[in-house]
Amino acid sequence: MRAAVLSGPGEIRIVEAPLPEPGPGDVRIRLEGCGVCASNLEPWMGQPWSTYPGEPGGLGHEGWGVVDRLGPGITSLTPGDRVATLSCRSFADYDVAPADAVVKLHDALNEQPFPGEPLGCAFNIFRRADIRAGQSVAIIGIGFLGAVLTRLASEAGAHVIAISRRQESLALARYYGAAETIAMHDHGHIVERVMALTEGRGCGCVIEAVGKQWPLDLAGDLVAMGGRLVIAGYHQDGPRQVNMQAWNWKAIDIVNAHERDPVVQMRGLREAMNAVASGRFDPAPLYTHRYPLERIGEALAATRDKPGNFVKALVMLA
Repeated sequence: MRAAVLSGPGEIRIVEAPLPEPGPGDVRIRLEGCGVCASNLEPWMGQPWSTYPGEPGGLGHEGWGVVDRLGPGITSLTPGDRVATLSCRSFADYDVAPADAVVKLHDALNEQPFPGEPLGCAFNIFRRADIRAGQSVAIIGIGFLGAVLTRLASEAGAHVIAISRRQESLALARYYGAAETIAMHDHGHIVERVMALTEGRGCGCVIEAVGKQWPLDLAGDLVAMGGRLVIAGYHQDGPRQVNMQAWNWKAIDIVNAHERDPVVQMRGLREAMNAVASGRFDPAPLYTHRYPLERIGEALAATRDKPGNFVKALVMLA
């Protein structure tokens, strides 16, 4: 099979790799596609702790496709079932995953791409945020996660203030229901604007969905007394500092909402699948760029550079 291998900082190549065989409790999936995650960027660009070469298909954890072969003991799935998976070697033609990390997709999703892992992640973050009707909610960073959360929070009756760098992102936030949008350029101006919109109180919930130091600092300044700061960004590029005195003074709740419990991840994936299949949520506007496997380097570069209306890249395999 074809598989992408991370061979060095900024270097990813396509190789011929052995077809993986499912063991007991596993299924093999012939992949149709895999989303590119912003968390792929640090390993791709190189980190001090990175090792090379990576495993075939590695970095790819947003795959969907068709069950190709069952390992011993599997009765919950059959060959030909279209599924989304939580496996992590999906920048390849085939991947193997435990059957309990695979969800059979609704027929309503036929012919649609379905990167289930990031959709499920957004639904889990929303649950942990515990957003209420009438609440002021600031969402910092309107990428894929921020856009989904904007829709879910506005649907829940919150007054959503979307904060992001690009005008295209702010337009996307308005499309998904944001009541207010603020360009993310000047820290002091953002704080002043949010305080004006909330009569000086700040927001009852602030979701940081970038994964960098400044957005985390900004989130702490925007959250109201006794409010909730939800860390949805994936902070993988080093330690962070926080203004603990201010956090203490405000008596805020801190929620690390990037779930890693497989049971919780699967719950979010199923919720997302049901929401998309029922028409409650339409993710189609988020899939802005598509690439064949041979151009995965371009997909990663676009995820880093965000050209034009970029939100998420999909690597298409079938």
